[in-house]
Amino acid sequence: MDRKVKYKQYTMPTGGWGSLKSVFADAIQQRAIRTAPGLLKDHNKRGGYMCTSCAWAKPGKPHLGEFCENGAKATFWDLTAKRTTPEFFSRHTVRELLNWPDYDLENQGRLTHPMRYDMASDKYVEVSWPEAFADIGQKLKGYDPASVVFYASGRASLETSYMYQLLARLYGNNNLPDSSNMCHETTSVALPQSIGTPVGTILLEDYDHTDCILSFGQNVGTNAPRLLHSLQEVRERGAPVIVFNPLKERGWQEFVNPQSPVQMATNKPTQIATQYYQVSAGGDIAVMMGMAKLLFTWDDEAKARGNSRVLDVEFIERHTHGFEEFEERVRAADWTEILQVSGLSYASIEAAAKTYAKANAVIAIYGMGLTQHRYGVSNVQMLINLLLMRGNIGKPGAGICPVRGHSNVQGQRTVGISEKTKLVPLDHLAEQYGFEPPREDGLNTVEACEGIVNGSVKAFISLGGNFVRAIPERELMERTWREMDLSVQIATKLNRSHLVVAKTTYILPTLVRSEIDEQLSGPQIVTMEDSTTCVHASRGKYKPAHEALLSEPRIVAEIAKSTLTPNPKVPWEEWVNNYALVRDAIEATYPEPFKDFNARLDTPGGFPRPVAARHREWETETGKANFRLPKSLCSSFAASHDHDILRLITLRSNDQFNTTVYGYDDRLRGIHKSRMIVMMNTDDRIRLGIEKDGLARMTTAVDDGILRTMTDFQVIDYDIPSGSCAAYYPECNALIPLWQYAEESKTPAAKSVPVRVERA
Repeated sequence: MDRKVKYKQYTMPTGGWGSLKSVFADAIQQRAIRTAPGLLKDHNKRGGYMCTSCAWAKPGKPHLGEFCENGAKATFWDLTAKRTTPEFFSRHTVRELLNWPDYDLENQGRLTHPMRYDMASDKYVEVSWPEAFADIGQKLKGYDPASVVFYASGRASLETSYMYQLLARLYGNNNLPDSSNMCHETTSVALPQSIGTPVGTILLEDYDHTDCILSFGQNVGTNAPRLLHSLQEVRERGAPVIVFNPLKERGWQEFVNPQSPVQMATNKPTQIATQYYQVSAGGDIAVMMGMAKLLFTWDDEAKARGNSRVLDVEFIERHTHGFEEFEERVRAADWTEILQVSGLSYASIEAAAKTYAKANAVIAIYGMGLTQHRYGVSNVQMLINLLLMRGNIGKPGAGICPVRGHSNVQGQRTVGISEKTKLVPLDHLAEQYGFEPPREDGLNTVEACEGIVNGSVKAFISLGGNFVRAIPERELMERTWREMDLSVQIATKLNRSHLVVAKTTYILPTLVRSEIDEQLSGPQIVTMEDSTTCVHASRGKYKPAHEALLSEPRIVAEIAKSTLTPNPKVPWEEWVNNYALVRDAIEATYPEPFKDFNARLDTPGGFPRPVAARHREWETETGKANFRLPKSLCSSFAASHDHDILRLITLRSNDQFNTTVYGYDDRLRGIHKSRMIVMMNTDDRIRLGIEKDGLARMTTAVDDGILRTMTDFQVIDYDIPSGSCAAYYPECNALIPLWQYAEESKTPAAKSVPVRVERA
């Protein structure tokens, strides 16, 4: 198939007819058009099912269609008429399938039967559920618990996640890495140190009261499109939206609401960003430092004139710690370095600071453009510093808003999916279930990868996801993965992690959230938590893809029963028969956030977990919100004097959700037919001797004895700051060293990878 890229700048708004056309085409392609009416009736609505795509908040009064383009595609791919049956596996060897693109693998449709890899034939063969569970349990009994990893992607429900973490701890470890290790672990480290909570402080209604939005490193049009509804309302009130991002993303520029007849008829968009600044990769701390310097200067002038202060002095004195040291650092910062690192002009930073200084209630939005850097923790904490200077935490319309990815990635942490023991009420679990939980921290994602490389990890259980494709250092990881003894993949569709086989590998197919989960007590309800800490109920509405499929709770329970010594205090079978009993158990372990859990399931808009910082109560060591000093003005790895080294930003297309690729068109960037592209500043391309639309090779510019290189990227002249370039995730994960991660959080630093780009 011809995959030569076609590029033409996209000038249409986000949303609108372009989005509807893409959704309709995808429904036809997946032969799932029959499910389309359910999107309007049941998707993200009370009494319906919660989207398996992003984690953005679900309003108490939903729109007619409470879904976005990617959410609709996720549903169509879940409810596709296509099936990956045992007959499919009988026709294809694993060696053959390894050469298939990611898109083609998942596009085969839903897995239907449990399968086991047969080394002799190099094929997957059907296995019965009892046989699979018995073999998995027998093998797990033979390992040192420290050598087994229990990984979780972000799509499992609260009920499944709670059971899964209990399985791991009863087994004897805290090896519970999850997908948040790869994206927002930086948030989970940075926010507790600054304001005493690992999650954001805003609720959806805060958007009704804000008078300014700040955004850093977040592509709303692709990663959380339903947020555009709130942003549109903010703009209609005349409130400014200030965006800092290396690429000019259409979602932040213009939006046509598909649910507005007037906008659809006229195609007249709402302008979202009122100020848009293309910061260099790794330059966000410098931008915020410059804004802070200007706030101090203007506050000095106001104080001298007897005018109202620019800083919220009362808030700072009453609620914060470390302000004096922060002020000293900011005043000493050098403007020449600030401008050089940020890539912005003084006038741009000044204009943004003036807008921020005039606003009384500001929400700061951010994504992985802040978290996936060497100094990602400093990135996030510097943004908190900027909010604290003007008291923008803990009042209506103001606060910090990390935009999470998977639909329950935040929630699974809430119920115990964490390798960090300090985040889990182990004493409660010990009393509740009559055992002594392991007390040492487990492996996070990077550490699990290191264990696979050095051979200390023998078995890997994966609750969803596409771990092998999502992690850095792909060539080394795929090679050493094959040396593991056991890989168990709980999944809905075929992906590359199933084809990079261990000595024993199982694929265990499961239901999706939108399907009816019928158990002994009847159709079951599951729950999940959104980015604003609100918990929602979800009820499946569609017939399961195949009668052989089991639910995630059933699969987890069967693995537990086949592996663990029976414990009368852990009623696995009763839990599977009635998920309400799992929720009772969650409430017993976490009584404050889940008080009256079952009674509150259908709270409009979900019920929020308590977050002390929302009320200006600071659960930090100092008892106050802390100003934290950044480690550097540049959040990336040390800048090189070699101008041939660029900082590679890995990113998603709008036809993609995490590692799931829905197609080869990145409509919002105007890129079609290929994902093997690299977006470059035209001056950089010319300076590096690459012809227009030519092919390039990228090589990681680190000296650690490992050659990481990829070739045949078509170069696109793109509006991106000089010194930065961009290409797609997960294709470019092979260029990211395993050791290149955010200090403190170990989140892979995928937003500023040092690379050489040369003519291929």
